[in-house]
Amino acid sequence: MTTPHKPVGDHLREWRMRRRMSQMDLALEAEISTRHLSFLETGRAQPSREMVLHLSDQLEVPLRERNVILVAAGFAPVFPERSLADPGLAAARRAVDVILKAHEPYPALVVDLRWNLVAANAAIAPLMAGVDPELLAAPLNVIRVSLHPKGLAPRIANLGEWHAHILERLRRQAELTADPGLIALIEEIRGYPKPPAPDRRPEDFGGVAIPFQLMVGDTLLSLFGTTTVFGTPVDITLSELTLETFFPADASTAEALRAAHEARRAAAS
Repeated sequence: MTTPHKPVGDHLREWRMRRRMSQMDLALEAEISTRHLSFLETGRAQPSREMVLHLSDQLEVPLRERNVILVAAGFAPVFPERSLADPGLAAARRAVDVILKAHEPYPALVVDLRWNLVAANAAIAPLMAGVDPELLAAPLNVIRVSLHPKGLAPRIANLGEWHAHILERLRRQAELTADPGLIALIEEIRGYPKPPAPDRRPEDFGGVAIPFQLMVGDTLLSLFGTTTVFGTPVDITLSELTLETFFPADASTAEALRAAHEARRAAAS
């Protein structure tokens, strides 16, 4: 999180520059004068609570950082941060559980801003076979498990392609959020053994998505993912949750996942 002891104007200027906006760009978006915005950034004027929230909204500042800016301006934080187990988030937790369960036999999981695992359905566990137990200890980081040489990396058939895709996604996410944990995760991933250069041509998968190709036993699973987030959240926890759902990219993967699902159901009965 950005340190709160900086003047509020410094925070506003940093986020404006991070969004690659000029003072005129932001002033027009916020429907205020460029002069007033300049005074706010230099400390010649102090923003009201409403102005802090208004400018933060125009700059798409993450909720966690909006609290930081409010504190820097002398106001109390307004966005709560509660555990997903908190009774106040019971409806959200039920929604997550319903989606995870309904997505079986296909894998699905929920991660926080830094890609720590929050929840997963039963189809995820078989994919983790052979992962070093240390990587599975809480908090389990999905990116680390995926790309670490003691994680899934040796079994990812298109590791070079997947590694490049994940790094680019993390880079874009860190650029949007300025989260130091994400930045540290990127540096960690870059320190892993360099995988082979991607050799897949875009037309190999229709040019529409990058598959996640994982060997599970003697079976090659080919999956593509979708991402879901909560709409209009006002709680920090919900705003930072991402639901990652995977679908079979071919008929053989679909059949393998259905067979594994039926085997789990039979074993449980």
